[in-house]
Amino acid sequence: MTFGSDNYTYTVQENWWTLPEGWAFGWIPGVACDSQDRVYVYSRSEHPLMVFDRDGHFLGAWGDDILVDAHGIYIDDEDNVFCTEREDHCIRKFNKHGELVLTIGTPGQPGANDGDPFNLPTDLVVTRTGDLYITDGYGNARVHHYDAEGNHIKSWGEWGTGPSQFELSHCVRIDRHDRLWVCDRTNDRIQLFDLDGNYLEERAGLAKPDTIFFDPKEDVVYIAELDQQLSIFTLDGDLITQWGGRQKSEKPGEFIACPHGIWMDSRGDLYVGEVQHDARLTKFVRNR
Repeated sequence: MTFGSDNYTYTVQENWWTLPEGWAFGWIPGVACDSQDRVYVYSRSEHPLMVFDRDGHFLGAWGDDILVDAHGIYIDDEDNVFCTEREDHCIRKFNKHGELVLTIGTPGQPGANDGDPFNLPTDLVVTRTGDLYITDGYGNARVHHYDAEGNHIKSWGEWGTGPSQFELSHCVRIDRHDRLWVCDRTNDRIQLFDLDGNYLEERAGLAKPDTIFFDPKEDVVYIAELDQQLSIFTLDGDLITQWGGRQKSEKPGEFIACPHGIWMDSRGDLYVGEVQHDARLTKFVRNR
């Protein structure tokens, strides 16, 4: 089955991964690739963080005795892996060898006051200088800025529907212009900010955006939208292609039902993890 259009056409590679005997995925809110195209699958299961090569061969599992509640995942330029633990109210940083090197927040304990980090956090991004921006969206309508050592710098955001307000700050990423894109899922939009947290603009009319990924080679953004939709836009907001949701196939939801996490490998193939559907991990191979 083929999805997309023109230069952004993809074919689904079914059953591309192999799990050890007796292992299973739960909901898969997060997926990411490192510099070697190893695929990290962050799921709500007995083995929360599993690693595969791009052909789906199982390589190992990290943090079985550490990770509690999978949500967002981000891999930086040095292949450090950052896991946002929603119900554990903290951020876990692993180095490229799978060793836990930093925890931000107090595991199991939400912020003491309304707005304090963290209360059911959702995702993060790492800047070129190592700073972190963290969306704290289920219990707080906030974005928090930290330095590379885990020291808090500033926060912004409040509940609502206006600029710099959120109903669910669900993911944050940075484009090549150093603009922060924050998925405001329940408000069906993405808000853009500068690195100081100043509001710039919004991209409205989305279908509950969960997670985004910026193509490092093209001015293109990929958006996983919870309401059964994947969209590809230019950075200026022009729609390139879209599937699921408003353009359902003959079998609605067969390969896209509730997309939550999205990442792209070095060859342009997309990996999409879904929630509300166990073991839903789809690889869309780009046709060239």
